[in-house]
Amino acid sequence: MLTVTDAFALTQQHRLNLPTETVSLADAAGRVLREGVRADRDFPPFNRVAMDGIAIRFADYAAGQRTFRIEGTQLAGQPQQTLSEADTCLEIMTGAMLPIGADTIIRYEDVSIANSQATIAIEDVQLGQHIHPQATDRRADDELLSSGMRLGPSELAVAASVGQTTLTVTALPRVALISTGDELVDVSVTPLPYQIRRSNTYMLRTALATLGIAATLHHIIDDEAVLKDQLKTLLADNDVLILSGGVSAGKADFVPSVLAQLGVQKLFHKIEQRPGKPLWFGTTAAQDGNTLAGEPKTVFALPGNPVSTVLCAYRYVLPYLRTSLGLPLSPARYAQLATPVVFKPAITYFLPVHLTSEPDGRMLAHPLPGSGSADFANLLAADAFMELPAERSEFEAGEAFRVWPTRS
Repeated sequence: MLTVTDAFALTQQHRLNLPTETVSLADAAGRVLREGVRADRDFPPFNRVAMDGIAIRFADYAAGQRTFRIEGTQLAGQPQQTLSEADTCLEIMTGAMLPIGADTIIRYEDVSIANSQATIAIEDVQLGQHIHPQATDRRADDELLSSGMRLGPSELAVAASVGQTTLTVTALPRVALISTGDELVDVSVTPLPYQIRRSNTYMLRTALATLGIAATLHHIIDDEAVLKDQLKTLLADNDVLILSGGVSAGKADFVPSVLAQLGVQKLFHKIEQRPGKPLWFGTTAAQDGNTLAGEPKTVFALPGNPVSTVLCAYRYVLPYLRTSLGLPLSPARYAQLATPVVFKPAITYFLPVHLTSEPDGRMLAHPLPGSGSADFANLLAADAFMELPAERSEFEAGEAFRVWPTRS
């Protein structure tokens, strides 16, 4: 049985090798860029006026001139104008090109205007003030967006500003989410006393959507032949299978044996942790890097208990998909225990917690022990799991440990 650290490392060693695809700018939100985007011209592309006001020659001001005749007005988006005479100014708007002959901007708040003349009302005027010089942000051909960036609002705005109508991104994996078990019925069905409604795959689909991945939902009954037939088809049609249930040691837990029959190589089954001990992970890639057919397919078989499913999804599955897309692992987050915790078994314990941000800057984790891995209603109050190390059994209030958030 592997430790949490070793199991996580093994999943990361078998990341998907996803291809690239080209998408339109309008469809690129949330995708992972795979080709850098460069400036097609300087940023800003001209000496840009940064305040509404008047444009003057600083030399006139330095010589004692305080009142300037207004020659005209230049708006943003208009061709560059010229100050044609000494002791004159142009009214100028934010975003406009700096007029030829002008080198200083005085804000409207610092002038008075009457009879087509502007009088400066302040004495602290600096040469070049309120001007955003050409190329001070970036120069033409500078890289603005790098491969591996996730494309959010700012990134897409930059791409648009350089005329990038399409972007090269990581292709999204095809993912199937599969619940197993005769006890599960559809959400629209009224369950019999011995049945429950399917919920884990809905949780998993929502979690995967945070990475922009749209997964399909499936359910397979506890019949070995049916399971083998349907998993064979799903393996052929998808890059990743994520199963929930049928992975423990029960008489109807056929998932591990069926996956072996289908040629999926088990890389590990069971981790020294609670909850989620029976987690199964494998791939169709052989030890030497060869594959049975085409690109390797990945399978996560998660325990069916809801809390175990949630924990395994956020501790292993989402980081796996994140790095497969070309994103770095999320930065580690830590919180302090708000109250003491005792956990005797010598395995890693993932404690459901509610996080609060305190006025002194601390992040506190309030334990929510619940009633075991089947207590999914307890997750409504939790927003993270705190990872408590296996070599300890008593954890004091105020001690800091890593947390795995389950909410954004």
